[in-house]
Amino acid sequence: MLNQSSSPVTIPLDYVDRINRAIDHIVSNLGSPLKLDDVARAACLSPFHFHRVFRNVLGETLNDFVKRIRLERALQLMSHAPSRSLTEIALDCGFSTSSDFSRSFKKRFGVPPSVFDIRLMRDSRRREFDDHATKGDLQLSRLPQGENPDGFEVRMVDLPPRTVAYIRVLDPYRPEAVTGACERLLAWAEEREIADGQWLGYMWEDPEIVELKNCRYDAALVVDDVKPGGEIGRFDFPEMLVAEVAVRGDIQLEQRALDWLYGTWLPSSEYEPADHPCFESWIGKPFEHGFEHFELKLQLPVKRASA
Repeated sequence: MLNQSSSPVTIPLDYVDRINRAIDHIVSNLGSPLKLDDVARAACLSPFHFHRVFRNVLGETLNDFVKRIRLERALQLMSHAPSRSLTEIALDCGFSTSSDFSRSFKKRFGVPPSVFDIRLMRDSRRREFDDHATKGDLQLSRLPQGENPDGFEVRMVDLPPRTVAYIRVLDPYRPEAVTGACERLLAWAEEREIADGQWLGYMWEDPEIVELKNCRYDAALVVDDVKPGGEIGRFDFPEMLVAEVAVRGDIQLEQRALDWLYGTWLPSSEYEPADHPCFESWIGKPFEHGFEHFELKLQLPVKRASA
């Protein structure tokens, strides 16, 4: 459920549904102008009411939210799409001009994007991520670039369009936040006798770029069709090309696979990340074996890098 912090506030399910629709509209149209009236219409609320609900649920205004995720998307491209110019990145992320991007970037990070040290930022965020994992008795140290002791291999796969039913989790690194969402979605699916379908989990943000509390994770199930309502949302993914890596092991193995995929395979490939999250495509139901053993495929959406 939305607005989940260390002391979560219960949000009416109708508001959860409406804010989920607003967020989905935003991420689907990030490269285009996003007007309050249009986003409010997607949420089926008046602009005045929507503005108040959005801020109460997410803790930031629509304008602040949009600007933040555009900058976070820009950081992702600066890190993993080095062939892109800053102007291309600015326009791709929805900034009207490169100067608008530079002003917004400097206001947020203190320096213009041309001199920003993205590696230093990623290292700092990774230390925070590792420290958080250590508090939960996990050791998720980074796999050094160029190393592949587990023998990971990439398989390129074309995926057809997919419709998913999802439950969205904000601040997903809280204990049992994601597993709880999976359990609720599983109960929903079992009631409808569709629980044997393809289960997915995906993080919209990179925790090496975005503060953990600002990350969003969707527990999802591929469905033929679904009418969104309450905390059950619907999202339609287009066809996509993914770099797929099989993982059969514990959570440390999954983290090493992610490190290898982003840190070693991607830079040496002819691809860059596409505008979609990286998927956990579960073999069977999510967390069927607890945290001790995962069976899934990591699916990183990619496209050919700019020349």
